[in-house]
Amino acid sequence: MNLSDYKLERIANVSFETFFNLISENKSYIEKGFAGTVKRCESKEGAKLLFEEWNSDENNNESFSFFIRDKKTDKLIGLVNIKNIDKLVKKCEIGYFISEQRAGKGIISKFTSEVVTYCFEVLQMNKVFLRIAPENIGSQRVALNNGFQKEGILRQEYLGFEGSYEDVMYFGLLKTDYQKKDD
Repeated sequence: MNLSDYKLERIANVSFETFFNLISENKSYIEKGFAGTVKRCESKEGAKLLFEEWNSDENNNESFSFFIRDKKTDKLIGLVNIKNIDKLVKKCEIGYFISEQRAGKGIISKFTSEVVTYCFEVLQMNKVFLRIAPENIGSQRVALNNGFQKEGILRQEYLGFEGSYEDVMYFGLLKTDYQKKDD
């Protein structure tokens, strides 16, 4: 497996069908961290509305979706998105997932790094943060590998797939820390 076999693509270059397949094929694997997305994609109509919203949000610079595509199979295998952009405080949240069969291979870590660079260099953010389920060790590793620091646990901060309130670990990366990484 070579990381150059994968590339990032913006939502404008992604078809609805490939988006729907990505979510459908990974539903049970991602529903804990992407509860809202999975719920909205339970029907094809709901997924189409969500896809159109994400496209519109990107056109309005309100959120950004970076899909990971396998160049060999032309299949989408993951997503890194930028959301909850606060232009006043200059902070944003990123979320990410990779298909279960590609997990643990460094793919999501590499592309998260590229999206973090986009946040700081293009969007001029001061802080990028992540909210991760305490039991999601793989996602925590991606965060730490990308220089994020654990800032704490927010209790019952997230409404889970089954409607239960879930704790989340909050990780943050400041622009000053990001810039030190390159020194």
